[in-house]
Amino acid sequence: MTPPPNLQRIRLELARDHDFPEGSRERGYEFAAPLDDTGHLDAAAWKKVRERCRVRRFWPGEATEICHLVHKRGGAWAVDYDPNSDADDETGFKLSSHKFVPGEYVSFKEHDGVMRTFRVAAVYDLD
Repeated sequence: MTPPPNLQRIRLELARDHDFPEGSRERGYEFAAPLDDTGHLDAAAWKKVRERCRVRRFWPGEATEICHLVHKRGGAWAVDYDPNSDADDETGFKLSSHKFVPGEYVSFKEHDGVMRTFRVAAVYDLD
């Protein structure tokens, strides 16, 4: 019997941009996901634990949102707020090729249509 995937807790914080020249530790995402030995999202392992791959979006002045990390047809990864609609999904930019290790950067096209870059602030074992 194959052991269950080792889930990681990943914290992303808003990287510096024109609105936040120093970035923002108070804006970002925190989510659970299986990573392979090189720090990449593991799609095969995700299939076994997808219901545990929850995402928390945090942003001052807005309600904290809880949703799911999904692997879409064609290989894209996204944050899914409503499983009955793709209209609200926030798609990650080439997340399959990014390493989730502290100090690396990833981008999401958020539901307001703006592409924002986030810094991987922390990765640690969930279990």
